[in-house]
Amino acid sequence: MLAFVLAVATLVLIVIGTIWPGPSAVAMAGAGADLLRASSTPEAAVNNLAHEIAQNAWERAYSNLANKNEFSEPDFVHDLTGGYSSLRTYATLDTFEVRPLHATDNEAQMQLRLRWSTVLGTFADTRQLRVVNTGGRWQVVWPLVKEPRVPPQVIAVNYLRWDVIYRGPEDDWGAQDVEAPHVRIVDMHPVERAEGVVLLGEVLNEDVVPAYVNVKATLLGKNGAAIATEDSFDKISHVLLPKQVTPFLIAFRKVELSQVDSVKMEPSSTLIAASADPVIEIEDQKLNPPPGATFTGKLVNQSGQVVNVVHVLGTFYDSSGQLVWVADQYIDRALLPQIPESFAIPLPADLARKVSSQRAVTTTYTSGQFQ
Repeated sequence: MLAFVLAVATLVLIVIGTIWPGPSAVAMAGAGADLLRASSTPEAAVNNLAHEIAQNAWERAYSNLANKNEFSEPDFVHDLTGGYSSLRTYATLDTFEVRPLHATDNEAQMQLRLRWSTVLGTFADTRQLRVVNTGGRWQVVWPLVKEPRVPPQVIAVNYLRWDVIYRGPEDDWGAQDVEAPHVRIVDMHPVERAEGVVLLGEVLNEDVVPAYVNVKATLLGKNGAAIATEDSFDKISHVLLPKQVTPFLIAFRKVELSQVDSVKMEPSSTLIAASADPVIEIEDQKLNPPPGATFTGKLVNQSGQVVNVVHVLGTFYDSSGQLVWVADQYIDRALLPQIPESFAIPLPADLARKVSSQRAVTTTYTSGQFQ
């Protein structure tokens, strides 16, 4: 009986979703222009534009803009997908939301919230749009954000670099290769949150060579049996140069701290080739209090190369120096040389009130390789 009820309910939901799809679902399904409504209202005009963006119908979207004479179609595309390879370049529009703000007979203010999906999670892009009525047809005035252009110049670089030569198949070096770097967990403690148990900590590369690090943890119950095993995944800076420290966060969903008797930590490291370039300077760091607590700042690429993806990790401490929280953000636009790029990392309100100091580190990914 249960299987029959589930099958019927599934069929009913499929029929409802097919006959009455949501606006975002229509766009994600790649529906054609036939499902777009006439732009007889400001909301319809913005909805149509979002549909066209979701379908990568750039020519049609650009041609329907009220201010297309102010910029070119490539400028419009680069505004949404990035002029350089970045997370935006390979993102797909997951959902969108249109919110009316103010309207008259000839002009309206609308908010368009685009939620993009990438391999590293999601990011939101919110635009405040002006929509104008031209001859009975509403058109969007697009607020173009142009990427800055880096002027031709020569940038001298002076940085450390480590190369690794491994034993080849013809080399008679015995069975031993270069030893793995020595890394150590210098801080770790569990925190209970609504979603489960979270392990916070920091790892130090004690060696004189760079290391690719990871941290695996196993929660043990009062009977000694393993409750769950997880690793730090992307809540860590995996590449550590000599003497560098990275925070890490390991989340255990649907586990209560009262169930845990002890924790087994397993840091691991692998010797890799690495360099200290590109250098990313973090400026104007500021902790903004609740409500809407955030850690903000600006990233400045001090090198002469374009950094395609930047991962910012924030470590937060209380007045006694105790680790309170670890949070992160991926920057969705490429980081150009010498051009500041802002970041804003949200913090839980209850924990933000305990924070008195913070530290930020970055990991960069350039042309398919990470540094």
